Amino acid sequence: MRVLVTGAAGYIGYAVGRRLVDAGHDVIGLVRRPAQARQLPHDVVPAVADLLDFGNLRAAVTIVAHHELGGPLDGVCHLAGLARVRQSFAEPLSYFAANVHGTVNLLRCLPVAARVVFGSTGAVYGAPDVQPITEAQPPAPTSPYAASKLAAEEALRYHVRATPAGAVVLRTFNVAGSVDRRPDPDRTRLVGRALDVAAGRLSHLTINGDGTAVREFVHVDDLADAYVLALDAAGDGAHRVFNVGSGMGASVRDVVAMVAEVTGRPVPTVSAPPTPEPPVLVADSSAIRDTLGWTPKRSDLRQIIADAWAARQQSAGGGPDSPGPVPDVDT
Repeated sequence: MRVLVTGAAGYIGYAVGRRLVDAGHDVIGLVRRPAQARQLPHDVVPAVADLLDFGNLRAAVTIVAHHELGGPLDGVCHLAGLARVRQSFAEPLSYFAANVHGTVNLLRCLPVAARVVFGSTGAVYGAPDVQPITEAQPPAPTSPYAASKLAAEEALRYHVRATPAGAVVLRTFNVAGSVDRRPDPDRTRLVGRALDVAAGRLSHLTINGDGTAVREFVHVDDLADAYVLALDAAGDGAHRVFNVGSGMGASVRDVVAMVAEVTGRPVPTVSAPPTPEPPVLVADSSAIRDTLGWTPKRSDLRQIIADAWAARQQSAGGGPDSPGPVPDVDT
């Protein structure tokens, strides 16, 4: 198929584009700036446009698809957007503009029957008492970020109802690891910050509370595989929602201990007062496993951290203290 990947130079977008190429698809990678074309996987054709500029977006996508791939798009994996929870409270309108208006613009640019795989988030569920979280759990977003992603999901659901298009929404929880030794550029996430301490970039890791809060992690390459399967499944014109996660919870203390073990370096911690965060957030991903046959192969915590550490050591500048490539979106 001829497939567009938005946010294609980003952490997840790169992995998805690479997997799609390996699966035999012709892939266009949408980036916001021409220089980011150098960050795309091999054999991904660049297209430069901003999702908030509808005219430019439509022209760029249409021209590249016809001139480079020989015809209209068959599908899209939509990953572009803003994804920092704390930032969304300070800039809520920016999040709704990027995540909702940007999605609407993209849908308006697509051929009417194009398949859509939308990258959403487990944050739409809020903090439910019942764990693990299934897709039957009613959404209850607690941040502008989560609310904007849920609003984009709703726009897509009604788009599918009104057109021949099919869509799959993938709600992802915590993504880590590395593909092609590309580091996660977001140093605010737990695994990245713990690795920064091990690398000497930070003196310590601050832990809110006692470090027993449990989260789950999925390897970025396993997530990319889910996108390939979802693209195939979106061809029947239906609308589906799947959680994508390992289902294996790990506490903050577990992550710190594994980082120290994998890197062979100490990870000093400092305790801070607890914050009002849920004690456990773990996904039930049995639906995507049973329906699409998705199986995470690299989402063991040790493998995730080993791959992320190797990426830090190979990042720009050649050392673990060097910053990684900056994506065009926060995905």
